[in-house]
Amino acid sequence: MSFALNPKELCCLRLNRTMKKALIIWSFLFGALILAVLVFGYFASLPTAPNSHSGRIVLRANDRAVVARGAEIYVENCASCHGADLKGEPNWQTENPDGSWPAPPHDASGHTWHHADELLFTITKYGTAEALDIQEYVSNMPKFGKTLGDEEIIAVLSWIKAQWPDEIRQQHDALNEQVRRAR
Repeated sequence: MSFALNPKELCCLRLNRTMKKALIIWSFLFGALILAVLVFGYFASLPTAPNSHSGRIVLRANDRAVVARGAEIYVENCASCHGADLKGEPNWQTENPDGSWPAPPHDASGHTWHHADELLFTITKYGTAEALDIQEYVSNMPKFGKTLGDEEIIAVLSWIKAQWPDEIRQQHDALNEQVRRAR
């Protein structure tokens, strides 16, 4: 038995092969598009991570209005533990009996200036344990994210930085530049 196609059938066979290739290509492209939308949707739906500011947080220690507002907010929210003079609580490097840590100083004697703007912001907004992803860390410092707005947190931190000696402020600026370049 021989198999023969007439010209009309041959044309349809070629068309079918062309259509099949096109259908495969378009199916692949459509599938890739759907996958991209799903992946994007998944990542877009994730809760904002504490360290997601991507270097957009910049303290403004030279902005008098921001520093003045920060001083007011500091007195209202921070001075009771960290001290009006930024000296922190006594023995701040020794764990309390309950496992918490005393409030550290924010002046030149402390370690605040050893941390980049973004980390200071994140610690203040979300708390140390969440910011540093060390859940066993116990702190009496509240998470200020629900109490203070981002600009208020920046103002407080700007005021703190404005109190540091010029040499330490320059070292802190260099640290921030290092962090930004590393991204």
